[in-house]
Amino acid sequence: MDEPLGRSTIEEHGWELVSAEERAAAAPDTFHIPPRAMRESLSPGDVAKLLFDIETREGGRVVDRGVDRMWVVIKKAKTAVGYIGALDNDPGAAENVRLHQEDFIVFGPEHVADIG
Repeated sequence: MDEPLGRSTIEEHGWELVSAEERAAAAPDTFHIPPRAMRESLSPGDVAKLLFDIETREGGRVVDRGVDRMWVVIKKAKTAVGYIGALDNDPGAAENVRLHQEDFIVFGPEHVADIG
């Protein structure tokens, strides 16, 4: 397994994960996520939908910023840093975004917006 990207930041990687728990708490009537027990019991081979806040730059200036929902296939569960999964979507390309399909992503149950 390649080195996971860890807890990425907009400044360093052009993206960061958004807490699905915080989104659900802010809009409980419209933003639903699986129960915490389900989000804490994922196993290798399961898929989880995460929220990626991505900032796109061209020529050094921001041209777009938004949250994309993308699937990650669980590769390792309950590690010291959380889950490790492989990105199962193509996030596109931008000069500042260090994120590609099949990259390894570190995340916790708080980031899981859906389970496939």
